[in-house]
Amino acid sequence: MLVGLTYDLKDDYLALGFDKETCAEFDSIETIDAIDAFLKSRGCDTERIGNVQALTRALAGGKKWDLVFNIAEGLRGRGREAQVPALLDAYGIPYLFSDPLVLCLTLDKALTKRVLRDADIPTAPFAVFSSVTDKTDLPYALFVKPIAEGTGKGITARSLVRNEKELKAAVSDLLFRFSQPVLAETYLPGREFTVGITGMGETSNIIAVMEILLGDKADACGYTYDNKQHYEDRVHYKLVDDAEAKKAGEVALAAWKLLGCRDGGRVDLRSDAKGAPQFLEINPLAGLHPVLGDLVIMARLAGISYTALLGRMFDSALADPNRFPIHKNPALTAYA
Repeated sequence: MLVGLTYDLKDDYLALGFDKETCAEFDSIETIDAIDAFLKSRGCDTERIGNVQALTRALAGGKKWDLVFNIAEGLRGRGREAQVPALLDAYGIPYLFSDPLVLCLTLDKALTKRVLRDADIPTAPFAVFSSVTDKTDLPYALFVKPIAEGTGKGITARSLVRNEKELKAAVSDLLFRFSQPVLAETYLPGREFTVGITGMGETSNIIAVMEILLGDKADACGYTYDNKQHYEDRVHYKLVDDAEAKKAGEVALAAWKLLGCRDGGRVDLRSDAKGAPQFLEINPLAGLHPVLGDLVIMARLAGISYTALLGRMFDSALADPNRFPIHKNPALTAYA
């Protein structure tokens, strides 16, 4: 089996002059090397394709693969995570992880919350600010962040706002810096969890529920960008299975299934003042650095090796008959 790897290499974008925060979601060469080694250990031949531009050139030149291991995040727009899978769908090439619809929806935090709220999955009340003059009737305190970013980008100690003046200042800053709407949610003062999940649909399984505990050096308001970037000095991770943590796992799994996520990823939650876990956001393209990243860390704490974690995701894709149309219809010749 020939497996292509699609990804955005962080060093490439840094060399072009992009700043570290813009490149925060992109992958290191260590991640690409580790995934490549895993695929070869499974008997696959591999080809490193790269980002969406490289994929476009390869497809136009007639290249094809039996499967693509896609971790490309994309650079611009709310549909950036969907660019690679949309191209692969157009050419009938199967790939790991979620499809374009899921990736477009889940990158927009407000749209995701609307869908889940309509399905009675608990999530905090929220408002969207497209302008600093927009208003909300939500009571303070509120927590604000860009509507379509990951890795904690745009989340700082100033994200927790307690009055209109602080809200306007935070919204104005984020609108200017990220050129996208701002999400404001009712602040949740309880415990913070992240839940790792592999599989899809009824085969979905929780890897673990991990609590994020902030240390003395951390921004106290939550899992901010700086807390994530300097987690060694600021954050302690702990697997938990008490009643509140189990409820967090139930909410996370329900959201994962409802949204149609595939193969592997993470769901982030935080509890309200009554200890009820609320959905925050979902990451169907979670970081896969062999040492860093919440999903890999929680798997390691749960006794699941990096190879075993990737194996669960890889096997999820291989077991999906809709991913391989030639197996359903021998008349198809896309991979002949």
